[in-house]
Amino acid sequence: MTAPATPSAPASPQGPLGRARSRYGERTVQVVLVAAALVSVATTVGIVVSLVPPTVEFFASVSFAEFFTTTQWAPLFEPPAYGVLPLVTATLLITVIAVVVAIPLGLGAALYLSEYAHPRTRMTFKPILEVLAGVPTVVYGFFALRFVTPTLQGWLPAGMSPDVFNALSAGLVMGIMIVPTVASLSEDAMSAVPRGLRDGAYALGSSTRLVAVRVVVPAALSGIVASFVLAISRAIGETMIVAIASGNKPELSFNPLDAMQTMTGFIAQAGSGDLPTASLDYKTIFAVGALLFLITFVMNLISARLVRRFREVYE
Repeated sequence: MTAPATPSAPASPQGPLGRARSRYGERTVQVVLVAAALVSVATTVGIVVSLVPPTVEFFASVSFAEFFTTTQWAPLFEPPAYGVLPLVTATLLITVIAVVVAIPLGLGAALYLSEYAHPRTRMTFKPILEVLAGVPTVVYGFFALRFVTPTLQGWLPAGMSPDVFNALSAGLVMGIMIVPTVASLSEDAMSAVPRGLRDGAYALGSSTRLVAVRVVVPAALSGIVASFVLAISRAIGETMIVAIASGNKPELSFNPLDAMQTMTGFIAQAGSGDLPTASLDYKTIFAVGALLFLITFVMNLISARLVRRFREVYE
């Protein structure tokens, strides 16, 4: 009678001499991933380092009170004026118009694709929607200038006709541009909600609308909020659409039918000129850029805090 064969022991990670084998591939992947993470950190540090010295030199000649409280912006003319409020209000006004367009459309598209659309429809429409995110922004700018503005001039009554360059067209088209950002990220967050939550709600007799509004959206709120903040940051930093469609008129106005100049529009205009690198005019670009960087940095901090606040953990 022979003894039953015992199962063979799993292969040891050690070599025949008892010494652990070197995992060069694992270490190589780890080094590459760490380097990839450090690139983004180094880039952020590099941006700060490049912005700080010229900005400090700028504020050695221009006071904070003049920069942040006065309403005349003409740094490239005589006599110069350094009140940045017209650029800030134009940036925020166009961003608000874009957000009003993008959030309802993007969230509605995300809800449809996540809760109502047939899987085959979702597989077809979502890539088409995301194609909009790949269209060059200069194309959106000329679309606003050559199509949206003439359309608004034809629709709006006499006396309310927008200028050739206006904030409304730029904001509307910018909103269309960031719809894919809101829709795609929100739909991904909704799709990640566990199926069991939906099944439980349907078992209690809930309709699809109630499941979407009362179950899916609250459960995916952190991802939805993150998509909103990312879209707002994208709108604040957009350059080509506002440079082409909103004009270069740095005057303080809250009328979206007027021509305006945003912070990015001024940077693009001044940066394309022949300013001496040691002049105060040149350092103005960095002062506006530092303010823009600070605004987007604060937006990202708010986004991270909101994501942590509304994050749902499922086991």
